[in-house]
Amino acid sequence: MQKKDNIFYKIFGGKYQFLWITLLAIILAFVVGAVAIIANGQNPLLAYIALFKGSFGNINKVATVLTRTTILIFTGLAVAIAFRSGIFIIGAEGQLYLGAFASALVGIYLTNIPKVVHIPLAILAAMLVGGFWSFIPAILKVRYKMDEVVVSLMMNAPAILIVGYLVNEPFRDPMGQTGMTVLIQESARFSRLLEFSRFNTTFFIALSVAFLMIYLIQRSTVGYEWKITGLNPIFSRFGGVYSKKRMLQAAVISGMLAGIAGSALVLGEFYRCLDIISVGYGWDGLLVAMIVNNNPIGVILVAFLFGVLKTGALAMEAATNIPSELSLVIQSIVILFVAAERGVIALIQRKGEVPPIV
Repeated sequence: MQKKDNIFYKIFGGKYQFLWITLLAIILAFVVGAVAIIANGQNPLLAYIALFKGSFGNINKVATVLTRTTILIFTGLAVAIAFRSGIFIIGAEGQLYLGAFASALVGIYLTNIPKVVHIPLAILAAMLVGGFWSFIPAILKVRYKMDEVVVSLMMNAPAILIVGYLVNEPFRDPMGQTGMTVLIQESARFSRLLEFSRFNTTFFIALSVAFLMIYLIQRSTVGYEWKITGLNPIFSRFGGVYSKKRMLQAAVISGMLAGIAGSALVLGEFYRCLDIISVGYGWDGLLVAMIVNNNPIGVILVAFLFGVLKTGALAMEAATNIPSELSLVIQSIVILFVAAERGVIALIQRKGEVPPIV
């Protein structure tokens, strides 16, 4: 039997097999979630209706979903770029905080400049700080063989605590509550697109960046070298690729993307830096990237799913008394099923029936 006639090839093969895997994992996760709801004595159909009404019930709720999706696209791409290149930086949360504070400083203290200059400068500041914070574990990995996972993980807490100190002490708003800076200048603010909503033009910037990353990964020499470096750095060196340079490059770009996520929160949502400006966007971005095997197209789709779950969970809790933490359970089950399905496909691949996931 030829491969293309095999039922497993037809289902799981092809260019976008990761989408089929992720979709199946999501469906199974909702099924398991329904079982948990039934065990809690509730109607799963009513619960899921309430969840989706909470996300799509009106235009402002949809805007909230897209606002959360925006930040998750940035952090998901940040993780995906690094992981694809074989450098496992998990410091997006800390990089986001530092990027947020850097963009807030530029937004506050640069005055009398036009918006077309002010906003790019604020974003650039966030990119530089985020990229530098990501460069540290990357250079320690490349030069001194230190474990970048441990180093980048440990660097999250100092970054968050530094920002917390700065916004509570030297840069605190003297006229407001503790834990926040003064408002940034009007010229540094992205335009909000709906009244009574934080949805703003950073959503379209996130999509533009995502499509740029898709092009780099799938169509450029740099993307190809990132890929083979991540798959086998030793082989890549024999193939003429300077793998260490590509790892450092990917790590810096990863930090820059996480920094942009922080600037989007400051310049588009809050118009100031807060000591708790993120609700775990860096960690959620890690989950988003892992679910789709670091594919940038999948990052957009799963970021949207996470936005739906996080927005609708509170509405579901209010309507059915089912804890909003069910959304976290569903996210975890999705990851579990994605991992399990890849294991099954790996077994099938040994027989040459399904092409490898890329």
